[in-house]
Amino acid sequence: MPALSHALVLRNLPDDGPMIERAGTVDVVAGLIRDGAGRYLITRRRRGTHLAGLWEFPGGKREAGETLEQSLRRELHEELGAHFAIGDHVETVPWTYPEKTVILHFFQCHVETGTVEPREGQPMEWVAPAELHRYDFPPADAELLTRLTRDG
Repeated sequence: MPALSHALVLRNLPDDGPMIERAGTVDVVAGLIRDGAGRYLITRRRRGTHLAGLWEFPGGKREAGETLEQSLRRELHEELGAHFAIGDHVETVPWTYPEKTVILHFFQCHVETGTVEPREGQPMEWVAPAELHRYDFPPADAELLTRLTRDG
């Protein structure tokens, strides 16, 4: 696992518009969704996917022509069924894995309409901030998880 010092965290960056193809680099969006009790929604990555079996904040890859917010709204609806409002940008984390580089864009989100239910057969949990450390997340999420756990 790369050292956290290599996790260069960039906060409050503006959306750079439609995805720009970069060889070996993937833009990924993720929603920090909380329920009325303050718990975060996390899902488990499916077998056969990059980082299979690890827990994550729901979201996915940005497609060509989408803004970050459009991409996240689409991904959350596809994965969880409900419609979501995309709120404030929390942070952007570039991270290099042996097989690819991902640029993770985290946003606050909340349910606008519908019921949250996993539509792709993925396990899903609502987890209190203090309990997030009990789940195995990708290394790129480490610094964010530390802050979410500390700040509640």
